[in-house]
Amino acid sequence: MNSIVLAILVIVCVGALGVAFVPSVAGTSGRANKRLKALNANAPRNPADRAGWEREQRRKEMQQAISEQAKAQERKNKRVPLQMQLYQAGMKIKKATFIRNSIIFGGIVFVLLFLLGVPILFAMSFALGAGYLLPRMYMARRRKKYRKAFLEEFPNAVEAIVRGVKTGLPLNDSLKVVAREVKEPVRSEFAHVVDAQAMGATTEEAVSKIYERLPISEVNFFVVVISVQQKSGGNLSEALTNLARVLRDRKKMQAKVRAMSSEAKASAMIIGSLPFIVAMLVSFVTPTYLLPLISTPLGNVMLGVAAVMMSIGIFIMNRMVQFDF
Repeated sequence: MNSIVLAILVIVCVGALGVAFVPSVAGTSGRANKRLKALNANAPRNPADRAGWEREQRRKEMQQAISEQAKAQERKNKRVPLQMQLYQAGMKIKKATFIRNSIIFGGIVFVLLFLLGVPILFAMSFALGAGYLLPRMYMARRRKKYRKAFLEEFPNAVEAIVRGVKTGLPLNDSLKVVAREVKEPVRSEFAHVVDAQAMGATTEEAVSKIYERLPISEVNFFVVVISVQQKSGGNLSEALTNLARVLRDRKKMQAKVRAMSSEAKASAMIIGSLPFIVAMLVSFVTPTYLLPLISTPLGNVMLGVAAVMMSIGIFIMNRMVQFDF
């Protein structure tokens, strides 16, 4: 009886060893080998060609990450909250304060127009338009100026991170150096990154917050480089060096386009201001010549139509000299 039990145990052990080792010896039925074959099916055998293939795979991965992040940010930016717009403009006020100031400004415009003898209906219309549009135009101008100031200093920040990584500093410490030593507004943005890391966020999550606050392509490049490096590894200093070079090349291209379009912008400004200059000169030479435009109902209608047409023309000329690059 004992010999039978011993024989059964021997058979079970031999079977278990066969199940464990035979697939790996055969090399064709193991799941791990199947995954490796699927992964390396298209990989070249030559080491030089394989290095190029790996770079191509990394490039495709980065392009896919850029596309996915741009689509996600586009969905978020369909309706940017007012508080986020104020932050992107570098304004330290709350949303309620901005709305209150807009209402006060509209009220001041209404009082001035009423004191100047403008009919109440027209005064209310102009006051509503001024109270809503002019503060937002000012905020949009501040947003554009804030982004321009950020892009002026951003390549220096990237190069500072490269120097830190090359000297052996971890990426987190390099980000802290940028948050402490570079100029505004880059310093404040990276300070938020350091604070997010201190609160427990990963480096990828903390860096992506910059793109949420400043949805511009240069910041997107930086976020994608950091994200891909955190996920799949690689030479971070080389990637950031290439990114800094790309940022400086884009900056040079922007300056070149701005210089080439300066003549068109000057022409648009002259053409847009010419009717107002002519009206002032005619009023100075003959004060009663343009008076019917103000004193008669038909003149008011014509003046309103002229104002609308001038606004449309100025808007079209402004869009013609704006370049996205």
